[in-house]
Amino acid sequence: MGLQALTFFIVGFTFAIYIGIAFWARARSTDEFYVAGGDIHPIANGMATAADWMSAASFISMAGLIAFLGYGGSVFLMGWTGGYVLLALLLAPYLRKHGSFTVPQFISDRYYSKTARVVAVLCLIIASVTYVIGQMKGIGVAFSRFLEVDYDQGLMVGMVIVFIYAVMGGMKGITYTQIAQYVIMIIAYTIPAIFISFMLTGNPIPQLGLGSTIQDGTYLLDTLDQIVKDLGFKEYTTNARLSLFNMFFYTLSLMIGTAGLPHVIMRFFTVPSVKAARLSAGWALLFIALLYTTAPAVAAMARLNFMTTIDQPNQENNLAYENRPSWFRNWEKTGLLQFEDKNQDGLIQYNGNETNEMVKVDRDIMVLANPEIAGLPNWVIALVAAGGLAAALSTAAGLLLAISSAISHDLLKGVFRPNITEKDELKASRIAMAGSIAVAGYFGFNPPDFAAGTVALAFGLAASSIFPALMMGIFSKNMNKEGAIAGMLSGIGVTLLYVFQHKGVMFIQSTSFLGGMEPNWFLGIEPNAFGAIGAMVNFIVAYTVSKNNESPPEEIKDMVERIRLP
Repeated sequence: MGLQALTFFIVGFTFAIYIGIAFWARARSTDEFYVAGGDIHPIANGMATAADWMSAASFISMAGLIAFLGYGGSVFLMGWTGGYVLLALLLAPYLRKHGSFTVPQFISDRYYSKTARVVAVLCLIIASVTYVIGQMKGIGVAFSRFLEVDYDQGLMVGMVIVFIYAVMGGMKGITYTQIAQYVIMIIAYTIPAIFISFMLTGNPIPQLGLGSTIQDGTYLLDTLDQIVKDLGFKEYTTNARLSLFNMFFYTLSLMIGTAGLPHVIMRFFTVPSVKAARLSAGWALLFIALLYTTAPAVAAMARLNFMTTIDQPNQENNLAYENRPSWFRNWEKTGLLQFEDKNQDGLIQYNGNETNEMVKVDRDIMVLANPEIAGLPNWVIALVAAGGLAAALSTAAGLLLAISSAISHDLLKGVFRPNITEKDELKASRIAMAGSIAVAGYFGFNPPDFAAGTVALAFGLAASSIFPALMMGIFSKNMNKEGAIAGMLSGIGVTLLYVFQHKGVMFIQSTSFLGGMEPNWFLGIEPNAFGAIGAMVNFIVAYTVSKNNESPPEEIKDMVERIRLP
């Protein structure tokens, strides 16, 4: 069976599973739509949480960015995993004990204010829509390759699939679908990594293969460092992302942004108890670690295979364009890989200088192209396509549910129409979800960055607005509504202002995310890392305003005390 036919079969089979599960577990009440009935087993919820959290940015884009950034790409590994630990320890159990359906509902109850609820919804929508855009980029990349069409057509097909199973299933359907997606995702990520690690180093364990020697007896990372230096690129293992100071704030922004992501927090409302929420967090971290400990090996091996296939430091070994391999031709069809013969010699020159003829190598293709570059069997290549789609679809569904819940449950029912019927609330949720897909799809057709870059911006927005409000709401009995509202508005406001100032009218073009340091950046911190500064502004403004207003009512202080008790 040919590659495309095999890919159609495997991807079609997985989609049939997703849609079948969504139909079987479709939500019939608001309780099932928002929190899946609240009776999901901790292991099942941990697996669904891992799938929800490990988005296209984790599966498709993260290893691609690490492959080209080297050491500087470690901010994604450290920030996202560290942030999940913060979420598991500092937020999830307490929010579950409060018993909310959504994050804005908790903020409304804790800060005894509908205005606070509206502000929380606004912050949630801004962060979540930005996050969904990153997933749409991943969906477009994966669909364009396996359908062998251009990016725009691939994205259109992906939007239709997301609409079918996310709108129909609600949280209950999405939960069980995400369990299936996690299984497919982790198998699709680890199997090619095992193959390639064994081919390069003789060690089938990718985590160990990364530190092993290759056929000529040199260590894999030493070989990669030498090749990238010879071709004019920065050394792989020491290339910091702009500066160590910037890397620190980038990591911090991703950490606290992770802990403030509403679609992940909502997962802890689906289990029956606080104990189950803690167990879910532990299981999720284990499931996440399987992919995240493999990613550095996938990145390094993909970069090594890509460079040795395309070009060598000695021009005599350069690949003739007319002899380019099938994987190169396949990715050219998507428009995500482009060659320009600048010196008209018919050879592909790939280097870190102005003579580089690979004028476009989208970082998001690396994980999906890696099995093809390594010459793995067609079934492995098809499996990776299915895994990439599972990653993008699972997180997109969770985010869309968070957005629709915020609009229907928090705005419509919580503020504007408190007497709305359950049937009308469900209808409003599905309409809001469809509208969110359309908005995210629009930006997917005009992607502002690599998937991981856009997602990093979303984390920064969550870090600067939602995370501080939740932390102060749980651990400060004296924080009042005026302080929380002022903090959220100032935190997200200063972050958006910084991003807009340095990224143009909406978002900067993708090439500039990896460019040099701009002289007018605040302390040399790039916009994607500014969420940590926004969070500090949030905390400072909130406490300052709170000190100058009345203390919260005693019943609110008692509520805070209750949710903090074991």
